Amino acid sequence: MLIKSLCALSAALLMPLAHAALAVGAPAPDFTTEAAVGGQAFKFSLAETLKKGPVVLYFYPKAFTSGCTVEAHQFAEATDKFKAFNTTVIGMSNDNIDTLKKFSVEACRSKFAVAADANGKTIKDYDVALKMVPGSMADRVSFLIGTDGKIAAVHASMNPDGHIAAMLQAAEKLKK
Repeated sequence: MLIKSLCALSAALLMPLAHAALAVGAPAPDFTTEAAVGGQAFKFSLAETLKKGPVVLYFYPKAFTSGCTVEAHQFAEATDKFKAFNTTVIGMSNDNIDTLKKFSVEACRSKFAVAADANGKTIKDYDVALKMVPGSMADRVSFLIGTDGKIAAVHASMNPDGHIAAMLQAAEKLKK
């Protein structure tokens, strides 16, 4: 039992912690970028989407990796719940649009869009760059952005589990 506990503690200490520099109440940086849903590319505008309701913007490190695929499946399964709160979900990584067209079908199950941040500008604006990998790869951080353009909730964890529940709870609270 002691060995199991020590192994779990060691693993927890070695696992990189996600961070989120933008706090609740901070203005969400606006962006327009290429995105894909159901294998089709389109231009996504945060400002335009916020006119329709809140937005869950979740950052993830890389399409088709195990944790990112799990997280995409979970968001896909919860899409109808988010729609019930009039909330749009969009994932973002520094993958190129061709990769995201495939990811939007296979992992996202054509339920929600994923956006390309090939130059890493939005990742930098939200201060969610993965510190252990130089460049523009994103950390795993989810933001709920209210229609006022401000951060309403943040969930930062490299573990994909918990992001969906945290964002659903925040979306429900925001709707009330």
